[in-house]
Amino acid sequence: YSIEDLAQLIHDLKNAQPTGEVSVKLVSEVGVGVVAAGVAKAKADHITISGGDGGTGAAAWTGIKGAGLPWELGLAEAQQTLVINNLRDRVRLQTDGQIKTGRDVVIAACLGAEEFGFATAPLITLGCIMMRKCHLNTCPVGIATQDPLLRKKFSGKPEYVINFFFLLAEEVREYMAELGVRSLDELVGRADLLEVDQQVLHEKNKGLDLSGLLTTSYELNPKSPLKKTTQQNHMLESALDQQIIADARPALEEGVPVTLEYPVTNLNRTVGTMLSYHISKKYGAAGLPEDTIQIKLHGHGGQSLGFALAKGVRIEVEGDSNDYVGKSLSGGCIAVYPEREALAGGFVAEENVIVGNVCLYGATSGRAFFRGKAGERFAVRNSGAIAVVEGCGDHG
Repeated sequence: YSIEDLAQLIHDLKNAQPTGEVSVKLVSEVGVGVVAAGVAKAKADHITISGGDGGTGAAAWTGIKGAGLPWELGLAEAQQTLVINNLRDRVRLQTDGQIKTGRDVVIAACLGAEEFGFATAPLITLGCIMMRKCHLNTCPVGIATQDPLLRKKFSGKPEYVINFFFLLAEEVREYMAELGVRSLDELVGRADLLEVDQQVLHEKNKGLDLSGLLTTSYELNPKSPLKKTTQQNHMLESALDQQIIADARPALEEGVPVTLEYPVTNLNRTVGTMLSYHISKKYGAAGLPEDTIQIKLHGHGGQSLGFALAKGVRIEVEGDSNDYVGKSLSGGCIAVYPEREALAGGFVAEENVIVGNVCLYGATSGRAFFRGKAGERFAVRNSGAIAVVEGCGDHG
C-alpha cells in the first residue's frame, strides 16, 4: 500500500534469504525514476525496468498493446534519477521488454543497464510460434503445456539457446570493438556514445527532441558512480535473530530442544525469520519436531513477527505485536497474549486489539493464537494455517 510496506517486504525477504538479492520490477512509464529512487531507499538490491513491448503470452491483448512505455525511456529516467540522488551505487539495474539483438544490449548498457532480460527470443529458438496460449495448456509446440501428447511435439534443445546467446555475445563484442571499450562494464551509463540516426528521420519524427534521453548521467552528478559499487546495508547483523540463532545452536545442529527468553521492542522486526532460514537450509520443508525451539518474548513485537516461521519453532509474545504477524507462516506456532499485569489490572483482552493488520497473510501451515482482536485484512490468502482470534477488523 506504500513505499514503507515495500521496504518492510524487502526486509522480510532479505531475512528469509540473507545471501540472496531482493529484486523489484518496475514498469517503464513516466515517473518511474522517482519510484526507482524510493525502491533504492527501501533497500532493494536489484531493480528491473520492464518495457511495454514485452509481455507473457498469457497476458491480455489490451495489456500487451496498451500498457507501459519502451524500456529505453524508463531506463534512461531511472538511471538519471538514481545518479542525481546518489543512489545508483546501491542497486543493480536490469531492463527487459523485447530485447533481442546485440545492438539492443549495447544501447541498454549505454543507458544504464547492467543486466538484460531475454524471453521471447530464446523461446523462439526453442520452437515457440507465438500462439499466445501459454495459459490454456494447449501450446501446439509443447512448450507451455503439461499435456503429455502436446509435450511430445517439443523439439527444442539446450544447444539452440546456447548457440543464440553465443552469437549474441559475439555481436555485442563487435559493437564494443567499434566503440573502443574492452568490457561491458565500461559501457554502463555511457549515453554519450549514443546519437540520433539522421538517416531514419522523416517528416513525422524529425521534430522529436531526444536530448533528455541521451543526457549522460555523469554530467548530472559527476561525483556519483554510474553502476553498482556497494552493497545495501540491511542491518541484519544487529537483528535479534542473530542472538537467537547463537543460543539455539544445540537445536539447529543436534535437534536438542531449547527454551529461550528475550525482551522485544517494535525495533525488532521480522523476528524468527533468519532462524527459519537456517532450519530450512539444514532440514528442508520438514523442519524440526514440534516445539523444538521455544522462544518467549516480553514487550512489543515489531512488524512481520514470525514471517515464514518454520516448523519446530514456537514464539510466544507476552504483550502485543505490530502488523504482519505470521505472514507466510510455514509450519511454526505463534501466540500473542496481554501482559499479566494488564490482565490483573482489569484489561479486557477480547475487547482490545493485540496484533496489527494483515496478520497471517499468505500463511500455508502452522498455528496462531491471539488473545485479543486483530486488525484489518486478517488471514487474507491463508491456505492452511490454523488461527484462533477474539475478533478482527474489516476484510478479515
